[in-house]
Amino acid sequence: MKRALLFVIGIFLMAGLFAQVNVVGKWKTFDDETGEMKSIVEVTIKDGKLYGIIVQLKEGADVNKLCTACSDYRKGKKVLGMQIISGLEKDDDVWEGDDGILDPENGKTYDCKIWVEDGKLQVRGYIGFIFRTQTWEKA
Repeated sequence: MKRALLFVIGIFLMAGLFAQVNVVGKWKTFDDETGEMKSIVEVTIKDGKLYGIIVQLKEGADVNKLCTACSDYRKGKKVLGMQIISGLEKDDDVWEGDDGILDPENGKTYDCKIWVEDGKLQVRGYIGFIFRTQTWEKA
């Protein structure tokens, strides 16, 4: 009986770990207008918080492009290697945080929610009730 109980508990713990790891990895981002791949973002968890760094730009993109529109510590820094997801915290199956995502195209940060749906990452940036959701695919 103890073995069966420990087995069931182990299954639930493993399921919890897999649910957390689903967001971790490299994800392809896409241009909203053209639908073409824009970049690859590596999503990691550090100290229980979610972070994402641009690790690759689309083929032919300027790898030395700078975030000239950024107004924080990222101003003038290379977009490649830039942290664009910052310190999201987990609430059930959703990661969220204020000013949690940066759009390096316009330099603005947005509140953010991220979750996995049908094996794809749903990334929602929003200000108040106005939001935009992008779907990222595993790289």
